[in-house]
Amino acid sequence: MANPALHTLHNERSGFSLFDGFVASFRRDLLVAARHKSELANPLVFFLIAITLIPLGVSPEKAVLTLLAPGIVWVMALLATLLSLDGLFRSDYDDGSLEQMLISPQSLYFAVMAKVLVHWLVSGLPVTLLAPILALMLSLPAEGYWALFVSLLLGTASMSLIGAVGAALTVSLRKGGLLLSLIVMPLYIPVLIFGASAVQTAVQGGAITMQLAVLGAFLALAIVLAPIAAMGALRISANG
Repeated sequence: MANPALHTLHNERSGFSLFDGFVASFRRDLLVAARHKSELANPLVFFLIAITLIPLGVSPEKAVLTLLAPGIVWVMALLATLLSLDGLFRSDYDDGSLEQMLISPQSLYFAVMAKVLVHWLVSGLPVTLLAPILALMLSLPAEGYWALFVSLLLGTASMSLIGAVGAALTVSLRKGGLLLSLIVMPLYIPVLIFGASAVQTAVQGGAITMQLAVLGAFLALAIVLAPIAAMGALRISANG
C-alpha cells in the first residue's frame, strides 16, 4: 500500500514543478519580448496613428465622432492585437525551441499560457490603457470610458488566447499572416460586437452588465479551450 505522506509530497512537488515551469517560461518570453522593442511598439504605433487619422478621414464634427467612437476604438484595438500575433510562436519555431517545448517534461499547456500572457501584457494591456486617452480625440462621452476600459481588458485577453490558436496553426508558414487573419477574424467578431455594444450602451446611460458578463464568459471559455487547441496546432505544425 502506498504511503499517503509520500503521495502527498509527490503531488506538492508536481505542483511546484508546474508553477516553476510556468514562471520560467513567462520570464524567458518576457525577456525575449523586451529585446525586440520595435516589435512591441508596432501595435501601439498602429493604434495611435489609426485613431489619429480617423477624424481627418471621416469628419471632425463632434456628433459624428461620438456616434462612431465605440466601434472605431474597438476595431482598431482588434487590428492592433492581430498585428502582433504572427510572432507569438515564430521565434521559438525558427530557433528550434518549439521542438524542445513539445518534448519537454514540463506541461505544454502552461508554456502556451505563459506566451499568451506575455503577448497580452506587451500588446493587449498597453492598447487597453491607451484607448481611453485616444478616445478623447473621438469625443467619446465620459460615461463610456469605464465601459471602454473594462470591455477592452476582457476582450484583448480573449483575443490573445484565440489568436494563439491561429498563430500555432500558421507558425510553420513563412507568409502566414493572411491565413492567420482569416482563421481568427471570424472568432473575434462576437468579442467585437459585445465590446463595442458595452461602450455604446454605457454612453446612452444603459446597464452593461449583460455585455460584460458575455465577455467574461468568452474569456473563461478561451482560458480553458484555447491553450489546448493551440497545443494540438503546435504539434501539427511541428510535424509538418
